[in-house]
Amino acid sequence: MTVGQRRVVLGLGNTLNTDEGLGVHALTLLQRETGVRTSVEFLDGGTLGLNLLPLIEETSHLLLLDAVNAGGDPGSVVELSKEQIPLFAGVKLSQHQLTFQEVLGLAFVRGKFPEHLHLIGVQPADISIGVGMSDAVLRVLPDVLKRAERILTEWGFVTPLKGV
Repeated sequence: MTVGQRRVVLGLGNTLNTDEGLGVHALTLLQRETGVRTSVEFLDGGTLGLNLLPLIEETSHLLLLDAVNAGGDPGSVVELSKEQIPLFAGVKLSQHQLTFQEVLGLAFVRGKFPEHLHLIGVQPADISIGVGMSDAVLRVLPDVLKRAERILTEWGFVTPLKGV
């Protein structure tokens, strides 16, 4: 695809740190349960950080799924549109300390920011080493999928989910 034309659902997080893997787990479920009608890519961004910059700069539509520390109660769903997402979380001393917010900030500064950007996340209850997610996060996973489906439907990319 040409620069700025990719349509991407990006799951972020580490599946070996319990709730931190929410974005990747939600991505898998969303891909399986949505009726995609156009070329939307479902990508596991894991913890790639700065390595995701070229991908971000090639997207026109970017839906992010991630565990988000917003200071809320465990299992709280956080939904932010493009303008609401803070691009810089603070000064870091090395590139492996970059947050995904800062990767978005770099794309913005470079003039290659997605026209359509949306984040759906969940406040983690547990990010200790472990596989799977806490009950608090599992309980809200259907809501995360419905919200993601709503955004993709608004963008004209999917038909409604089946039974979530």
